[in-house]
Amino acid sequence: MIAVNIAQLRGHLSTYLKRVRRGEEILIRDRDTPVAKLVPLREGQIHSKRMLRLAARGLVRLPKKPMDWDAFFALPAPNVPLEKLLAALDAERGED
Repeated sequence: MIAVNIAQLRGHLSTYLKRVRRGEEILIRDRDTPVAKLVPLREGQIHSKRMLRLAARGLVRLPKKPMDWDAFFALPAPNVPLEKLLAALDAERGED
């Protein structure tokens, strides 16, 4: 990881962003005091604007890693009797 001061980063932002795209991390300093870090986004970390707004409001949590769909679908399906399932749906809808 390299470290750069804000003035240096400001003057050569495109160069540093290219390095981040290649996988490097860059420590950003303000008068030699670390204040932030530029890191490349991993696959699955790019979210829609709507999801980011919801996360900022605390209404959702963004995933820490991509969903492993193969592992998800390998899980056993729940075994719920149809009558119990329909009763739960009716109760949720207020159709008791």
